[in-house]
Amino acid sequence: MGVMPVKKLVISMSVPMMISMLVQALYNIVDSIFVARIGEDALTAVTLVFPLQQLMIAVGSGTGVGVNAFLSRSLGEKNQKHADSAANTAVLLSFLSSLVFVLIGFTAVTPFINSQTTAQTIREYGISYASIVCCMSFGLFFQIMFERLLQSTGRTILSMTSQIIGAVINTILDPLLIFGLLGFPKLGIAGAAYATVIGQCCAAIVAFILNLTKNKELHFSLKAVVKPELHVVKAIYAVGLPSIMMISIGSIMTYSMNMILKTFSDTATAVFGSYFKLQSFIFMPVFGLNNGTIPVLAFNLGAKKKERIDETLSFALKLAISIMALGTILFETCPRLLLSLFDASENMLAIGVPALRIIALHFPIAGGCIILISMFQAFAKGMYSFTISICRQLVVLIPTAYLFSLTGNVSNVWWAFPIAELCAIVLTLILFKRVYGQVFGKEAAGKI
Repeated sequence: MGVMPVKKLVISMSVPMMISMLVQALYNIVDSIFVARIGEDALTAVTLVFPLQQLMIAVGSGTGVGVNAFLSRSLGEKNQKHADSAANTAVLLSFLSSLVFVLIGFTAVTPFINSQTTAQTIREYGISYASIVCCMSFGLFFQIMFERLLQSTGRTILSMTSQIIGAVINTILDPLLIFGLLGFPKLGIAGAAYATVIGQCCAAIVAFILNLTKNKELHFSLKAVVKPELHVVKAIYAVGLPSIMMISIGSIMTYSMNMILKTFSDTATAVFGSYFKLQSFIFMPVFGLNNGTIPVLAFNLGAKKKERIDETLSFALKLAISIMALGTILFETCPRLLLSLFDASENMLAIGVPALRIIALHFPIAGGCIILISMFQAFAKGMYSFTISICRQLVVLIPTAYLFSLTGNVSNVWWAFPIAELCAIVLTLILFKRVYGQVFGKEAAGKI
């Protein structure tokens, strides 16, 4: 972390995570492709469940960010006791998080789905899918956390291995359980949900075994798991809670967009869901780059190596913007081909083609924001990340989308995305300069 050439280090830390997230995005798309073969109502139902899934990912990933930052900083400071405590506390926090969503699965799923649609078939599909993914969410939480522990110590290839295994299992089980192939029961949309949670559980088991056998920097103890240190929990959530809230804002945004789009048609909602599956294929590699960058920044902050921090940020920014620019080109040139993956009707294509082209304009700007925000997370300034996210998605995006929806033209709604991202990059640059100045001095900030 402290001596390897920066570009090589960022690549070695990030590429395995970028590949694993690409695989994750690919199997999310494949999952929706199979669901779309059931019918457009099934695709719409999965879209309605997505905000709830985002909330689960927010809790798991946000806690993982806190653990990752604290653990990497502890290793940089050569504080083995804190590093071990963070790893063991992470296991307990994952278990408690899963219990919360089991409760949600039993109590809140039906009113959540009913609030977004009155179509009976979509309601039944949505309630079935959401109940399964919530009540079996322990696989998701343990998968995320055990993979983050591997990433924190630089074992990103092992983390990638567990994620790929989960993705492959999910992809194989999807058609078998949805359509009842090779003697498996025909479960329809419930089969898609079961395929997802089984894949997550398998990935969690693999990641757990890899931590026990390969992650020699960390030492696990059942006693330490059940008796966490309060100051470690506080340190984890000092970074993790803003990250949870930041990602949760995405859940609120998705739910709000579903409510806006349902005033046009269920097809408009299905288009929005298809867009999210497709854009994940572009965004996930950049998030992988973000995850690989955070421990590098955190370690070199602990080691007080400013030059390596500067070089890390510069290199990651160039790489992220390049990836997102390629995504923009893809969405601008091949929108019909992308939507045809979801068996799109002519009505869906009429709404979806302009949607993809308009929204994709903001991709390169978003790539820059994601990398700059990684510095806030690594430097324990998570509230800045939260501020940017809430301004982008709730203060600008949703009100703008709602106002544009009043024109009666659904295509106008999509312009809210590039408008919101422009506002976000301005705020990000202002806060970045402030944090940089706080850490390295006003003179250093003035040279940016």
